[in-house]
This record gives sequence, C-alpha cells and structure tokens, in this order.
Amino acid sequence: MNFLLVPDKFKGSLNAKQVIAAIERGVSSIFSKAGIYSVTASDGGDGFLDSVKHYKQLETIEVHTTDPLGRKINTEYLLNRQTGEAYIELAKASGLELLSNEERDPLQTSTIGTGIQIKDAVLKGAKKIYIGLGGSATTDAGLGIATALGFSFQDEFGNLLKPIGGNLSKINAIIPSKFLKDYKNLEVYAINDVDNPLFGPTGAAYVYSAQKGGNKEDIEFLDNGLKHLHIIVKGEMGKDYADIPGSGAAGGAAYGLKTFLNAEFISGTDFIFKLARIDKLLESNSIDFIITGEGKIDEQTLRGKLINGVCQLGKNYNIPVIVVCGVSEVNAKHLNEMGNVEVIEIRDPSMSLSYSMENASSLIELAIAKFFKNYIKR
Repeated sequence: MNFLLVPDKFKGSLNAKQVIAAIERGVSSIFSKAGIYSVTASDGGDGFLDSVKHYKQLETIEVHTTDPLGRKINTEYLLNRQTGEAYIELAKASGLELLSNEERDPLQTSTIGTGIQIKDAVLKGAKKIYIGLGGSATTDAGLGIATALGFSFQDEFGNLLKPIGGNLSKINAIIPSKFLKDYKNLEVYAINDVDNPLFGPTGAAYVYSAQKGGNKEDIEFLDNGLKHLHIIVKGEMGKDYADIPGSGAAGGAAYGLKTFLNAEFISGTDFIFKLARIDKLLESNSIDFIITGEGKIDEQTLRGKLINGVCQLGKNYNIPVIVVCGVSEVNAKHLNEMGNVEVIEIRDPSMSLSYSMENASSLIELAIAKFFKNYIKR
C-alpha cells in the first residue's frame, strides 16, 4: 500500500509536520511495509514559510517591523538574492497569533508590519515577491501595506489617516507612492485559497472579522468602510477589483495588494503542489490513498482551502481521499460532491475540547489505525 499525506495544521494543537508524523504512525501500525510520501503543504496562511523552506534553499532575512497593533517586533522572510525572489508570510507581522484574545480588534489593527517586510525585501533586491495570506488579525484592505510602501490616505480635511480598519470610511483622497516609481518592474503574487470578495455577505468583514475580535456593529461598520474604499479607489485610480474572487482574503489585504502593487492572485494549494512536484509523484507512484486533514472542516473548507484542493487532486487521479479532523461541520452531501472522500473525526464527544487539542497527536494516530483496521476487514 502506498500513501500520500498532505495535511494542514491542526490550529492550536499541531503544525503540519506533526500531523504528518501522527498519520504515519497510524498507517505504519497497520501496514508495516507501507510506502509513505508526504507533502508539507500550506494554503498560503500560517506555515507558508515552513512549506517553502521545505522545497527551496533560501536565505532567512530577519527584519525589525511592527505587529498588528504597531508594537516593535522582529520577524523573518525568505530571500534568494540571485533570482530576486522573496517569500513573505503575512501572519508573521500581521497575524492573530501575535495578539491575545483581549487585544483582537479589527478596527485598530493594521498590515503595516507586512508592508515594512515587503519594502525591506525590495531594498535588498527582490524583484518577485510571493506573499502568503491567511491568519491575519486585520481588516484594513491592505492600507498598512500600502502606507509602508509610500502611499498615504487623507480624510476630507486633508489630514493623514492611520492605516487601520476603523479609518476605511474616512478616506477621501489617496496620495500615490513615490517610492514605487523606482520599482516599476516589481512583481507581486498574493497567495491564498479563498474566493471571498472584498465586501458583502461573503466578504472580508462578514466572514472573518468576528474571529478577529469584531462585534456585530464593528462588522457592519467595516463592511461599509470596505465599500467606501472601493468607491474612492475606483474614482481616483480607475481600478475595480472588489468582486474578484479572493480579494477579501486576509481582511482585504489581497485587494490592497492588487490595487496598490498590481499583485497577481495565485492559489496557495496549486503553488505548493507545484513546488512539491506532486503531479510527478502521483504519476510515478501507485498511490492507494491520499490522507489530508485540519483541525476543523466547515463550509469555508469548500471555498478553496487546502483540503478542497487535495480532494480535487484525488478526484482527478481517481484516488480515494481520507480527511482526518478534530470536528466536521460539513454536510455529507457536499463531501460526496468532492469525490471519493471519507471523513474521520478524532474528537471524543464525552471529552472536552481542550482534551482533544492537547492529545491531538495520539488521537490522530489511533483514529487512522482504527480506520484501516476496519478497512482490512471489509
């Protein structure tokens, strides 16, 4: 038996490598001579740099920047000085992981820290910059990134505005960047796996801002702010990107990257699959099962996330896919539409959520072993 493992992280419990190790132990306990191949994957969110490091030899660049609330931090990105390629993970400077639950506030957070990283990469010779989106603490539509790269935003009285979500609705004028005039050939790629528009019921504010600390009033305010920014951008810059699938990613940072840096959108799953040469692996090896997973799968999982991409891969190559997760909130009918897919939940309903999170590794191992023990008996 040959297995291909392509899981995501179990957020708050295990990173993708630890999930792979747990699945391997479960598979090997039943099939001692199994051929096990793994791909360290990312949909562009948390863990993006780890995935890229796995497949490319790159220099790690440390940079002084700021977190979502403007506090000084040190973080890193990856650079190839010879090819001029840089890889930046938005969550490293603008991520929820940098804030406590009490500090989360999408009205006050900014992506300026990520913009500082981008500028540093440009000054060090980067000509192609790949930015993994996801895990953001922000709903600023990339105003912070744009500000770090020389744009400024004014209210109706000509006052400079702080690039935060709470100021989106106050923008009256956009002052172009002088810095970027010297880097007209810069190529920027926004990497993510969601298809949300900038605003509206499935937009950046309504879908994501609650987890970033926003209440009902905040979310409505932010959604109106994103609409307002779109109107100003359309009028002053002649750009109309709000409805492009994926523009709502990372609190609208994808929209900002496209608007202010002419970024091209790339599927995170496809990006990592190409790095890992996964097609060649599937063509050259007789894979019996693909195993993927993440902590929780829900309807958002079906909107372009990593698991959806893996299921499509299984469908394309006619290989059954097993999805191991902490909890599933996906309708069985929707899963059937994704191909030959079977879901394994590791949680024990009689135990607490904290127990499942603390023991996720052993629970994954046991759940995989139990599944294949039953599979042999069929």
